[in-house]
Amino acid sequence: MAEEEAGMFTVRQTLGTVLCCKCGISMEPNAANMCVKCLGSEVDITEDLQKNVLIMYCPECGSYLQPPKTRIKAQLESPELLAFCVKRLKNLHKVKLIDARFILTEPHSERIMVELVIQRNVMNGLILQQRYQVDYVVQDQMCDTCSRAQVNPDQLVASVQVRQHVPHRRTFFYLEQLILKHDAAVKSIRIKQMDKGIDFFFANRSHAVKFVEFLGKVTPIKSRHDKQLVSHDRKNNTYNYKYTFSVEISPVCREDLICLPPKVKNTLGNIGPLVICTKVSNSIALLDPQTLRTCFLDADQYWRYSFKSLLSSRQLTEYIVLDITPSEVNVPGTNYVLAHAEVARVSDFGSNDTNFLIRTHLGHLLKPGDYALGYDLYGANSNDIEMDKYKGLEIPYAVLIKKSYEEKRQKKRAKPRSWKLKTLNMEVDDPKGRVDEEKISSEYEQFLQDLEENPDLRFNISLYRDTENQPSEMTSVTDGEHLPAVPLHELLADLEISDDEEYKETEEASTKE
Repeated sequence: MAEEEAGMFTVRQTLGTVLCCKCGISMEPNAANMCVKCLGSEVDITEDLQKNVLIMYCPECGSYLQPPKTRIKAQLESPELLAFCVKRLKNLHKVKLIDARFILTEPHSERIMVELVIQRNVMNGLILQQRYQVDYVVQDQMCDTCSRAQVNPDQLVASVQVRQHVPHRRTFFYLEQLILKHDAAVKSIRIKQMDKGIDFFFANRSHAVKFVEFLGKVTPIKSRHDKQLVSHDRKNNTYNYKYTFSVEISPVCREDLICLPPKVKNTLGNIGPLVICTKVSNSIALLDPQTLRTCFLDADQYWRYSFKSLLSSRQLTEYIVLDITPSEVNVPGTNYVLAHAEVARVSDFGSNDTNFLIRTHLGHLLKPGDYALGYDLYGANSNDIEMDKYKGLEIPYAVLIKKSYEEKRQKKRAKPRSWKLKTLNMEVDDPKGRVDEEKISSEYEQFLQDLEENPDLRFNISLYRDTENQPSEMTSVTDGEHLPAVPLHELLADLEISDDEEYKETEEASTKE
């Protein structure tokens, strides 16, 4: 400007142009020497992108399926639906998404159209922008929840009724985890929680038979089946039946005290007769706490005699260990240590000085001052028929079952667990409101505590990390106060694909591209 004011001649800079090699129009030079129109006709940046996508829609609850199992509820032409449609496109990370919008369609057309504006590098860094349309075909398919709610009773061809005649549900809590780990009930149409068990409904008899076989491999059962005629076609000579399988689980549970019948005692090599059930699988593991002898009773042997427990886990009494002396007798091949202990009932503190000298198999766990749970045979009023058959039987004052951590748990009751369990999608059959929710919650909490205390019990089930309740550090099986806990290396990561994170990663990849 100063030179022009001074009257000097200046040469203006002009931008050079070239002719397009295809159509010959004047254009600014680029790496391809082609105009935008000709370059778009030569290169299609949408060739590896999807143009047609099939999406599943549940007409009952109005949700769309985000594979594999996530359900998203969204209204037509809403931002949530637009984000869902964009995420369903494959290879979108290879381009940069500039804009996306809906194209107006009729609601009854079962079509959703989206127009996308994308950019992509072509020919030596040249960026080309293009619009293209994606057609989404909406196919109606009910979700699992709505399918179970709308199921026709005639489709329930077979049912498996699992029952156990005990006053608690601890066995079913453990059985539920085994079913989830092995996907044994994946073919079931409906699962219903009953008063004394669980009912499983199947659309095919073979699925029910396979499920009963699975139950026989993980717990001692006896089963019977029956069928009922539903319809009969005389012309084709075809019959439709409803099949019912009745499965009864052995009432003997882990930590129960059992008085063996004389015939069973002789069959098992004169063990007992007072024994503890230490494990229940397809066989029952029994332990004599006085001699540390062990034996196993399979399902056929048990149901041949069909005895019941003398005392169950709901009758456990808390004791305090005053003194304990390990015995010199060493039984090879067992994890237990025989010991002589002096114990007293916690409820007797402050009222009397009654102490008991007993023999226990927990010499490797207990030390003076510890608490233990056991059966009070000194104050128990037992009317067991099998015990009356033994003349001159010397009954111990108490039988200790396990170490108790209740006092330490009360100090850290507010601390959440760093792990969680999955549950079956069950309906609760309670027409008269007889289900005691507080009792079930207490039994479930006791089941979780048993998992923390017993590594063998959680060996066959899957525990998952609870991302919402993660401790700062956890390096041993017990915490600072020697409270049993589940170590982190035993926990599985709960695979949950977050749609927001997946979309964010796609956007970042598109930006880098």
